[in-house]
Amino acid sequence: MADRAQGTPTPPTDSSVDREDWYGRDLDGETFERVAFGDCDFSEITTTGATFTECTFRNVRFNASTHTDSAFANCTFSRCSFFDTTFTRCKTVGSTFTECTFDLLKVVGGNWSFVTMAGADLRSVTVTGARLREADLTGARCQGAVLRDLDLSGAWLHKADFTGTDLRGSDLSALDPLSSIVQGAIVDPAQALVVAEALGLDVRTH
Repeated sequence: MADRAQGTPTPPTDSSVDREDWYGRDLDGETFERVAFGDCDFSEITTTGATFTECTFRNVRFNASTHTDSAFANCTFSRCSFFDTTFTRCKTVGSTFTECTFDLLKVVGGNWSFVTMAGADLRSVTVTGARLREADLTGARCQGAVLRDLDLSGAWLHKADFTGTDLRGSDLSALDPLSSIVQGAIVDPAQALVVAEALGLDVRTH
């Protein structure tokens, strides 16, 4: 599958929050629309049912923050840190992540369809039970990551490195094993059949 075109324009914003320290803040049900956040500290914040729509985050630290049932729709994240961040049942549909770090990121459930994470270093992430339909993971480094029970249908996986990645239970229908690196990836028998068929093998049980 060909690379997805890059350069999606950043959505315009109506207001800005610059260099603010929101360390440990509880954002319960709060709503933000078209806000530009720059050089802010969101470490250890907690969001529950919060909504961010078409917001821009630049150099924002989300370290050790926890997000539950929150939405980050069509947002842009640039050079943000997500060290030990946890997203549970969150929605990030259509968001773009550029030059961000994701060390020890944990994602449980939720809808991450149409996100762009091309070239991202995802080697230490754990993502389970989430929807990533048509997500752009072109060139993503996923060696050793846990990417289990994911809906990756239509995802862009060209040149992604899945060496040693635990992919069990995930939809691999969009995976071209000739254009991605899959050595040592952990899969279940049904997935092995899908990969074999993608390689043009004639799999027979008898």
